[in-house]
Amino acid sequence: MLTAPFNPVDLVRRRFQRWWQARLPLQDSVTLTQRNVYILPTRAGFMLGATLGVLLVGAINYQLNLGYLLTFLLAGCAVVGMHVCHATLRGLTMHLIAPEPQFVGANAVIAISLQNERASVRYGIGLAILGTQHWSWTDVPAQGSATVHVAFKPERRGLHRVPTLTAETHFPLGTFRVWTVWRPAAQVLVYPLPEPFPPPLPAGEPRSGDATSSVPHASGEYDGVRAYRRGDPMKLVVWKKAAKADELISRDVECTQRLELWLELASTGHAHTEHQLSRLCAWVLQAEKLGLDYGLRLPATTLKPSHGEAHKRRCLQALALC
Repeated sequence: MLTAPFNPVDLVRRRFQRWWQARLPLQDSVTLTQRNVYILPTRAGFMLGATLGVLLVGAINYQLNLGYLLTFLLAGCAVVGMHVCHATLRGLTMHLIAPEPQFVGANAVIAISLQNERASVRYGIGLAILGTQHWSWTDVPAQGSATVHVAFKPERRGLHRVPTLTAETHFPLGTFRVWTVWRPAAQVLVYPLPEPFPPPLPAGEPRSGDATSSVPHASGEYDGVRAYRRGDPMKLVVWKKAAKADELISRDVECTQRLELWLELASTGHAHTEHQLSRLCAWVLQAEKLGLDYGLRLPATTLKPSHGEAHKRRCLQALALC
């Protein structure tokens, strides 16, 4: 197995970056001031400086008044550009919009709102995850706001802190780079990856004191149908039976719920924890799609049978943090 050669410079740089980032406060809203905005010349800026030096030496050597004029005119433009570049970020306020939960392998999109209280437009502001080159650029209107989206891909389930962000600008001449580093306090919840083709839902358990419960089919569809009633959701319509009866047929939810559908690790048939959680995640989505009441049993959490978007999110959150 080939290993990368040891580079002491990279090691020192990474340790310095970790130490420096650890000193930054965790905050979801930050206003940029002279204390947290940094500036350095770009490669073009260094080339401009070298060119000005050559022009100055030539003007002194040949006593060229027009050479002095050109040199100091370009130098003045560079100095003005430096102040304009620094002012493009200084005074800007950035607000983080908390990202929505995602499944493993999906991009978690982070929205940042840029607020400009100044009476002039701020041009060419880019944001990115620190250490990446995937920039999102925008202009912020005068006394207005703009929203920028950046994304990262979590590789495992659980609760992840939003990675460190950076904002920068090269406006107006590209001779200086002005940037800031921002550590948001928000976290993003990552659900397990649902199994692509899960087996049918497990058999339901009789409710306490109900001995007349019917047994579900092996396909995961529960017995109990009735004529369609106005207001029934279309996802409860049994289209196969409706085609034969020439009328709409709905699942009888009351009959169905004589059985309690419980989802637990032992019923998945897997020994590996991540595979178990992946199957349970797929079952939660399947049961919710069918409009069934379902409960979730985990070693440290038990959620009683219910349904709906809020219940689905609670179950997925429990699986993510299991």
